[in-house]
Amino acid sequence: MTDALTAEVLRNALVVAAEEASIVVVRSAYSTFIVEGSDASAAILDAGGRMIAHSMATTLMNSMALKVALPELIADIPLATMRPGDVYVLNDAYRGGVHTNDLLVYRPVFVGETPAYFTATMIHVSDLGGLSAGGMAPLATDIFLEGLQLPPVRLATADGIEPAIEAVLKANSRTPDKVMGDVRALVAGTAVAAARLEALAAEYGVRGLAKGIDDYLDHTETRTRAALAELPRGRFEAAYPIDDDGIEPGRAHHVRVAVTLGERAVLDFTGTDPQVPAAINASASQSLAAAVFAVRCFLDPAIPMNEGCLRAIDVLLPEGSLLNARSPYPCGGRYVPIYAAMEAVFQAMSDAVPERAIAASGILQPFSIAAVGAPYWIHLSYDFGGVGARRGLDGPDATGVHFGIGRNSVPQAEPVESRCPLIVESIETIPDSGGPGRHRGGLGSRTVYRFLADCHVTTRGDRLRLAPPGRDGGLPGRLGGFYKRHLDGVVERLASKVNNVRFAAGEAFIVETTGGGGLGPPGERDREAILADLDAGRVSARGAAEDYGINL
Repeated sequence: MTDALTAEVLRNALVVAAEEASIVVVRSAYSTFIVEGSDASAAILDAGGRMIAHSMATTLMNSMALKVALPELIADIPLATMRPGDVYVLNDAYRGGVHTNDLLVYRPVFVGETPAYFTATMIHVSDLGGLSAGGMAPLATDIFLEGLQLPPVRLATADGIEPAIEAVLKANSRTPDKVMGDVRALVAGTAVAAARLEALAAEYGVRGLAKGIDDYLDHTETRTRAALAELPRGRFEAAYPIDDDGIEPGRAHHVRVAVTLGERAVLDFTGTDPQVPAAINASASQSLAAAVFAVRCFLDPAIPMNEGCLRAIDVLLPEGSLLNARSPYPCGGRYVPIYAAMEAVFQAMSDAVPERAIAASGILQPFSIAAVGAPYWIHLSYDFGGVGARRGLDGPDATGVHFGIGRNSVPQAEPVESRCPLIVESIETIPDSGGPGRHRGGLGSRTVYRFLADCHVTTRGDRLRLAPPGRDGGLPGRLGGFYKRHLDGVVERLASKVNNVRFAAGEAFIVETTGGGGLGPPGERDREAILADLDAGRVSARGAAEDYGINL
């Protein structure tokens, strides 16, 4: 009993150390997106590249990048050359990174003369160049249009930030002071987690800590395999489309998966369309995160997320595909293909476990709003679509099924208005946007930004042309879109992927997100549930009549 209790205390201490590091980054950062959206990730890894723990309130997507990129760092900078106080950085999407604006920062933690562990942090810094401010380049045709690329390099020593690296970062940013504030926040986060890890080594002893970590990972693997063993065995195939690549409108691309369930889960994405010279490709680390997240949604949610879980899940990502792009194909639009991968796995798993089935959801819709010229200000954000209906439950409204964003997700209106020359006129859910069904899809949302100064708007959306389908007789969710409201009140629909569209002061940018698909025939929906939706404004009188056959 005492040993089991000690093990549980250690496990939670490791997770808390990572979580505290992410909180330090948020509280120290300069970018509005990080400070108000709380979008920061942290992880603890060992020198063998195993992920021991990660910040639970943030994102598996970024934590997986921290895991995949660490061996690349060690390959370039051998452990024997590292010194206490050193900190390293990279953002190479082809070596475990995400895209150019996401900086991965690592600090070795020494046991004696050798690094035994690494603490790591990651955020989307305010700006590192590229076609548009804030790291959004939806029309990029190669990686070089997306911003500054960094191989693994030493960012800091015990004496502080390396002057040469600071000069490079500042020279490639529209907001150099914010970028360096963000970078120092990342370094601070690694320092806090390292201090907590060193304290654990002192408390448990070096061997005790190592043994405790091994036991933790083995415990997680055992639980993951046991949960997989409860699922039906077999092979289940599915696919999900991408609206377009932004370069060739109307040309859909597809992500395909075969999920084989047995003693372990094997997710084979062979058959996924090849990479394209457009911003709808993803790096392997992001696709791995999507696949693992989707499978975990059908397992016990109390299972920890660490290397032990990954031992029971094999993910096969064909090189040169949309899910494992190679240079020079752009990776900045990674949300588009990895959310298609997630949806494909969801549908395959829903076939395998129909009692936990879920219809397709509205994807998150990223956008940036930025000054036309210096002095630069940037607002980078996203809104979320409705979640697909689940077996026995309506889909949640405007929350999205997501694994790649921070605690608050969408920054609050007042802080954004105080930092940028704009007014958030309204935020509301859209009646009738959830796909009709026995269980209704979640609603999409509408947000209106009115500008007080000229600015550029950049968007990178999807599921704005091909609606998320319903399941088992349920109907699709209502399509969202991006819009420009001119000074005369005329509203113009924008393409889902546009770069630096000029808005004049007084004009408004409207973001409407897509609703989730319904599950089961609409005619089987409980009448009381429809009346409750009417009373809450989720369904209009017209929608009740047309979608459910109820006339009031």
